[in-house]
Amino acid sequence: MKKETKAARKVSTENGAKITDKIVPPKTNDTTDTSDWPLLLKNFSELNVKSSHYTPIPSGHNPAKRPLVDYLKYGVINLDKPSNPSSHEVVAWIKRILKVEKTGHSGTLDPKVTGCLIICINRATRLAKSQQGAGKEYVAVLKLHDSIQNEVQLKEALKLLNGPVFQKPPAVAAVKRQLRIRNIYESKLLEFNDEKNLAILWVSVEAGTYVRTLCEHLGILLGTGGFMEELRRVRSGNVSENDGLFSMHDVLDAQYKYEHTGDESYLRTVIQPLEILLTGLPRIVVKDSSVNSICYGAKLLVPGILRYANEVEVGKEVVLMTTKGEAIAVGVALMTAAEIHSCDHGIAAKIKRVIMDKDTYPRRWGLGPRALRKKELKKMGLLDEKGKPTPQTPQDWVAYYIDEKNNNIVQNEEEIQDE
Repeated sequence: MKKETKAARKVSTENGAKITDKIVPPKTNDTTDTSDWPLLLKNFSELNVKSSHYTPIPSGHNPAKRPLVDYLKYGVINLDKPSNPSSHEVVAWIKRILKVEKTGHSGTLDPKVTGCLIICINRATRLAKSQQGAGKEYVAVLKLHDSIQNEVQLKEALKLLNGPVFQKPPAVAAVKRQLRIRNIYESKLLEFNDEKNLAILWVSVEAGTYVRTLCEHLGILLGTGGFMEELRRVRSGNVSENDGLFSMHDVLDAQYKYEHTGDESYLRTVIQPLEILLTGLPRIVVKDSSVNSICYGAKLLVPGILRYANEVEVGKEVVLMTTKGEAIAVGVALMTAAEIHSCDHGIAAKIKRVIMDKDTYPRRWGLGPRALRKKELKKMGLLDEKGKPTPQTPQDWVAYYIDEKNNNIVQNEEEIQDE
């Protein structure tokens, strides 16, 4: 009969039950309704459980309950951009009103265009670039130079322009005018007026698509010519105009109310946690003890995972979050959900962009047996200041790991005496 390994060895308890040395995920039928939990914690009970063995650390905050200073640091505003000022001007005004260090936006809107402009504040500006590359949705008013037979003709022309199309930015654009390919994901004709030759269109497009150019192409296809009379952005990435859209006046009033009465409620309503931008990404819940190492740029290893989503795929963007619902970083998965389920070691994700500040959670590395012995050897002068071996360094340290008994782990005095 083969000997059992140490990891799988079973130990008898007082009542005769058998337990294993391994920590396995509990098989419980969790009936908790988490469908109304906020932001990244929504449907938390539906995530796959990798492990429930961890020690909560009393650091960090629920995104909605952060102190106001931190709330502003990790905040975004879904702003209804007014017509005429440029996106750059609007962002500069918000920075001055809120008295913050940094602001950014989710993608430039031309001066005459209105609608969703996501303003990122301080640490949230780290997500600005990913939001700029996210898909957008617009409602446009198309003016035709001449009448057409019926609206069916316009619908057919719209169908022809679905998918990848060639575009050259208009003369008024702030980018280099060169031919490029952009994707039109979907388009609909919402309304058509025969008398005034006006049409209202809804389009879902790739970032960097010019709807003005799209309207001109429609006019060419119809043989009448046409131009864009008005444009409004109704969705930017994961956030639409129905998800708490606020005006410049709201921002100004909220700041005035806070400064003169000390009431934070209006300001907390206008500014939302940055986690709202990440709700569309697959989630991986990380142990509290692993959080700070990720903030310093470490890769996420399988032992640091508590829960994970079914949608995790190799090469796909994921959001790493704490058990309190805070976003730690945006990463790229190096394992599928099935591999995370079946493996007990290995790199699960690499970091793409760290969001959380360093040392928000306490440091939990450098506390293992080898790290502690290294500190002792440095203190005794057997390693140099940088921890490199010297001629006086013990040979077993240089060899590092020879076998199970000679593995560089400091033994207790009692164990040594027993031997």
